[in-house]
Amino acid sequence: MPTVKDKVKLIVGRRKTAVARVRLVSGSGKITINGREINQYFTVPRHFLMATAGIRLSSSESKFDIKARVNGGGVAGQAGAVSLAIARALDKNDSNLHTDLKRAGLLRRDPRMVERKKYGFRKARRGTQFSKR
Repeated sequence: MPTVKDKVKLIVGRRKTAVARVRLVSGSGKITINGREINQYFTVPRHFLMATAGIRLSSSESKFDIKARVNGGGVAGQAGAVSLAIARALDKNDSNLHTDLKRAGLLRRDPRMVERKKYGFRKARRGTQFSKR
C-alpha cells in the first residue's frame, strides 16, 4: 500500500462553484489554504469544523501537513470543497478509513447547484407579478 511519502498527489474537491486542490504531506499538522492558516481563512467556526471534519474523524490532526488552493464560490462552498478534497486524500492514503469517511458522508460530492435563470422570469422560478389592469 503506497503511503504519502511515496507519492504526493493533488486531490480535487468541489462544492457549488468552488474548487479545492489539496496536497497531503507527512508533517506536523499544519493546514494552509491559499497561503494562510486555516483558522485565519475560515473565521466562522462552522466553516472551520466543516473543512476539518475528515481530519478529526480519522484522528490524524498531527500526522499530515495540508496545503490547499481554493478558488471560486463563497466561503461555505469553499469549506465544503476543502472537506471533500481532504477526505478523498485521506482515503487515498489509507484505505482503512474509507468506511468511516463514507459513513460520515464526507466522500460524497454535494450535487446541489444554483438553478439557472430562465427567460421571461425575473429569477430561476420567480415570474413577474400579475396585474389585472
